[in-house]
Amino acid sequence: MTQPEEQPHVVVRDRRRIDPETGEVRTPAVDADAPVDEAPEGGGRHAAPEAEPAEVDPAAELKAQLDERTADLQRLTAEYANYRKRVERDRELVVASAKAQVINELLAVLDDVERADAHGDLTGAFKAVADKLVATLTKSGLEPFGHEGEEFDPTVHEAVQHSTSPDVSGPTVTAVLRRGYRLGERVVLRPALVAVTDHEPAAEPAEATEATEQQQD
Repeated sequence: MTQPEEQPHVVVRDRRRIDPETGEVRTPAVDADAPVDEAPEGGGRHAAPEAEPAEVDPAAELKAQLDERTADLQRLTAEYANYRKRVERDRELVVASAKAQVINELLAVLDDVERADAHGDLTGAFKAVADKLVATLTKSGLEPFGHEGEEFDPTVHEAVQHSTSPDVSGPTVTAVLRRGYRLGERVVLRPALVAVTDHEPAAEPAEATEATEQQQD
């Protein structure tokens, strides 16, 4: 006679956190049949411990934030200082350019004043006005250059006549045909038109030349 097959044993576990009868929170019980993580090396059966969160030092975090804000402030201060310098430099260039343009228009008047003074016509009220004009332009930084006897400088002199003489040791300005002017130390408004004399060795006396020729013969 065939025996009936044994039915599988079914186990039903109530995993509800709230007890349906009392309404209270249940304390979770350890399930003996639940799988347990095995240790990778120890061989024992136990649950893997959870890593504890690293503690944050409030003082260190505050110092890091302070250093970051300080660096931002220093960078902003440096950028503003550079901006102010650039604006100031541009302003000075604009002022200098405008001043040079105005003064350059008055150089022809200064040439007339200089010629009148050279001919003795600069007298009376005309001389007073001319002196006031020259003083005002000088106060603004205008400086004349180009004088007889000074060394020739091709960067500020323009040679229009050339000669030689044993009386000079090198290229020398021997006549000024038109005065040159500069504004400040660097800006040359116009070069000076000058006559230049170069050094020329003096000729030997005739007697010394004849004596030298006789010795050679």
